[in-house]
Amino acid sequence: MNIFYNLAISAYALGAKLIAHRNKKAALMVEGQARTFETLKEKIDSGERCVWIHASSLGEFEQGRPLIEMIRRQHPELKILLTFFSPSGYEVRKNYSGADVICYLPFDTPGRVRRFLQLARPEMAIFVKYEFWGNYLQELQRLGVPCYIISSIFRPGQIFFRPWGGMFRTMLRRFSHIFVQDDDSLRLLAGIGVENVTVAGDTRFDRVTDILAGCKPFPIVERFTADSAFTLIIGSSWQPDEDIVIPYFNSHPGMKLIIAPHEFDTPRLQALIERIERPVRLYSEATEENVAGCDCLIIDCFGILSSCYRYAQVAHVGGGFGVGIHNVNEAAVYGIPVTFGPNYHKFREARELVACEGGFEVADKAAFDSLMNRFMSDPAYLSKHGKIAGDYIHSHLGATQKIYDFLKNRHL
Repeated sequence: MNIFYNLAISAYALGAKLIAHRNKKAALMVEGQARTFETLKEKIDSGERCVWIHASSLGEFEQGRPLIEMIRRQHPELKILLTFFSPSGYEVRKNYSGADVICYLPFDTPGRVRRFLQLARPEMAIFVKYEFWGNYLQELQRLGVPCYIISSIFRPGQIFFRPWGGMFRTMLRRFSHIFVQDDDSLRLLAGIGVENVTVAGDTRFDRVTDILAGCKPFPIVERFTADSAFTLIIGSSWQPDEDIVIPYFNSHPGMKLIIAPHEFDTPRLQALIERIERPVRLYSEATEENVAGCDCLIIDCFGILSSCYRYAQVAHVGGGFGVGIHNVNEAAVYGIPVTFGPNYHKFREARELVACEGGFEVADKAAFDSLMNRFMSDPAYLSKHGKIAGDYIHSHLGATQKIYDFLKNRHL
């Protein structure tokens, strides 16, 4: 890569070290990367066949997980190396049983890249969605290691399609093959001369159906909702989402509410509890006995939200009043309508759910109140739009199999 790129990455790495003493996420990243090379030396032996899969964070991991688990089932002889860049991925999934080695990905500087690949010795590399590291891609190409990116989606405003985006277009051309979610991405890439592209769809649809098929019961949540005719769940909520939902909940005793906030440190939880005017309990403090008399349950842990959606009649997915919504598929797969704030247009599945009326934009409190009144008073309307949401998910399955079949025919 050019000197400016390498200087920028080096500055990024230095900045992370400088703020690590006062920033927990930076500290986890720096400390985690410091262990990576020893982890690789300890856990990957010379001669072992290794497939490297990289996910930036937790969301990308969930997107790549169906392919990881299909490779694991079909090829138990392969060693799977899973790397994360963000602590929000690694710290949650560092004990994931579907991979043999899990570690942080070192910063994309030439020396770190060479050391990483010398120790990992992957015979194939798979990046998930939005990972474009120039030195890794260049070195993989130099070593003759096939490299893929899956479930990518491209938009006209991205740097690849700008006049000054030549360096990033070069990164795209270093992939052996690119699997995109839709035809628009295919056309955009063709417009800049990137032809090694297949429209495979989005593996998140396969992931949420896997969760649906294998979800375990949560007795506390089940008991909480047992006597409720109508339960709303807010998934990955931020304060603006809660600003429209909580007042409605406070004034409607005929419903129950489950809140899974995006962040749940102690001050955040305390501020949330203070706004709720009905009996409320944290999941971490709940039992099947004490939760029965509550009207609101706050999920203050990782790992169960995607299964909790099944206990609700409607889901509101957070983030739509900020930079963008979280995973709407996790809720829609259970055949319930999904609502979200207005910042959803860069998410294809949300746009399509709105178009088919399985999902609904709620731009403000008045819009939310009106829609919720309709859902609560009209069971047929609720059932109709929930079915639409579920049918939409099931009509988009199969991306994982398409990608796996391609890889199998060439490398597995």
